[in-house]
Amino acid sequence: MMNFFIIISIALALAVDAFAVAVACAAYSGKLTARQKFRLSFHFGLFQFLMPLLGWIAGSNLVKLIADYDHWLAFAILNLIGVKMMIDARHVQLAPLSRDFTRGFSLVSLSIATSIDALAVGFSIGIMKTEILFPAIIIGLVAAIMTLIGIKIGVFLSARFGQKISMIGGLILIFIGIRIVLEHLGYL
Repeated sequence: MMNFFIIISIALALAVDAFAVAVACAAYSGKLTARQKFRLSFHFGLFQFLMPLLGWIAGSNLVKLIADYDHWLAFAILNLIGVKMMIDARHVQLAPLSRDFTRGFSLVSLSIATSIDALAVGFSIGIMKTEILFPAIIIGLVAAIMTLIGIKIGVFLSARFGQKISMIGGLILIFIGIRIVLEHLGYL
């Protein structure tokens, strides 16, 4: 069994992307309903819970296949959504923003993009022949909590700075995508 402090540290490190994406999405959307907050935090937490389990189960062959392009997938998803947010923010005077990132393809895409690293963590835990269920639960819970905190911050920023914050939210998603690629390439 892994040390609880190590599990929490891993969970916090994995939740950073979910937190940042939640800030960006909430800033973009402005006021979110309780249902939207639940959907975003639930899905981010669920994917952060499931990915370590999948990594643990999958073994080295699948991880090796995914490792060649997982960072590019996350980069593409985050950049596409980030650019869309920035374009919408520039045209805010023409039409109110109605994009709901807590539904459909956007929600699933963001959930996958923010939890791909958890797949590799699950694989690593499997190599150590350590139990996975408890760490996966903690990772999922921490991601859900960090997402809720990110949503609160994003809503505050949106209320304070208006739709201009959507540009910053889009840039945050783009920078997260770039950071993922740079980390994979060994520059960070």
